[in-house]
Amino acid sequence: MIERADTAAYDFAKGLPELDSKRVRLRQLGEADVADLFEIFSDPEVTRYWGSGPLSRIDDARTLLEEIEAGRRDQRFFQWGIVLKSDPRVIGTCTLYAWNREHRRAELGFALKPSLWGQGLASEAVDRVVDFGFDELGLHRLEADSDPRNTASIRILMKLGFREEGYLRERYLIGGEAQDAVFMGLLRTEWVRTL
Repeated sequence: MIERADTAAYDFAKGLPELDSKRVRLRQLGEADVADLFEIFSDPEVTRYWGSGPLSRIDDARTLLEEIEAGRRDQRFFQWGIVLKSDPRVIGTCTLYAWNREHRRAELGFALKPSLWGQGLASEAVDRVVDFGFDELGLHRLEADSDPRNTASIRILMKLGFREEGYLRERYLIGGEAQDAVFMGLLRTEWVRTL
């Protein structure tokens, strides 16, 4: 029998908790982060395998921030800003969304500025959010999907113990291109802690 976790005690209406790892901190996003969000999500390299195309105006980043805040208030999704401990500027985001309390599962997404790729910072941030999902939210399962060409993201997920569970053909239409998705899952019992 799977033990039930008490997730009702966590009050996201008060804000997201700060999550620390060795080099990065995950924190709630605010108005001061709009320019950083725009820099990240207006970059075609970042949004190449994202569910939507690049932002085209700074106002799009404000709208994104409003959606992030509404999702947190409604407890539909939780999107943290990733910052270096030595610098308050947002360098990426990590998200838990589609939180299903009854079945104790959620989906995971993440993005990082290209200039910081390959340094293990995304791995560190994602690992910390996975830790939060399993330990604090009492999740039983996490899910993620990635374009099969996004080998760096798939490598991060596999390092944490995610397994490929399916291949979804032409799941997304981004910029007029049909993109496939590799569907991956991680059970709490399979999780490999790397923190």
